Amino acid sequence: MKKIDWLKYVTTFVLTAGIFVTVILITNTVNQKKFAELKLIQDKISIDLLSSETQFALLKQSECTADGNSILAPQIGELGERLSKMEQDLGIDDDRVIQLKKYYSLLQIKDYLLMKELSQKCAVKPITIVYFYNNTCSDCGKQGDVLTALRIKYPELRVYSFNADLDLSAITTFQTVTKTDGITYPAIVMNNRVYSGFQSIENIEKIIPELKKIMLEQAKKDIKSKNTSSE
Repeated sequence: MKKIDWLKYVTTFVLTAGIFVTVILITNTVNQKKFAELKLIQDKISIDLLSSETQFALLKQSECTADGNSILAPQIGELGERLSKMEQDLGIDDDRVIQLKKYYSLLQIKDYLLMKELSQKCAVKPITIVYFYNNTCSDCGKQGDVLTALRIKYPELRVYSFNADLDLSAITTFQTVTKTDGITYPAIVMNNRVYSGFQSIENIEKIIPELKKIMLEQAKKDIKSKNTSSE
């Protein structure tokens, strides 16, 4: 009768169990770190949202300023980027992501309305793009990348993005106001006109000629500044 090498089996079992436990510990450590980072992002978004809401109230009481057109634009963009990161990490169906996206959507609508008020009160004309998408649109991811690139290229541009699949009555009403309800996505509102389907950077720059003017003015300022510094 063949003798069973119990030591070999026990050693193999201990090694296997050790590897299994080590993997579990490493996975738990990574997950805990990941959730801690996400919690930090979530807390910062909440603080930024509260800060922006406070600014809304202050701006309504303030006098007109030359830079009123871009007071909140950078913060709106940064909040959007943080939400995109959370969406990538947790998924579009995560309850925390959905709630923050709803809150962020309301913030964008408030900013849009604020800019309408400032444009009438202070005779400024903000350059805006209102963008609607949903979770099943094939071109919406590509359209979002185009709008992000435009916002980076033109910091003065205000891009408002809304997920039409969010269960939020304010978005539904906003779509009715902008005449984008029932339209094929992606849907973009530019210069009070609605455009359905993918729009390239070149198309958008043609539709909004003010963007090119901004670039030319900035180029002139840069040349003037360069000439002044060289004197």
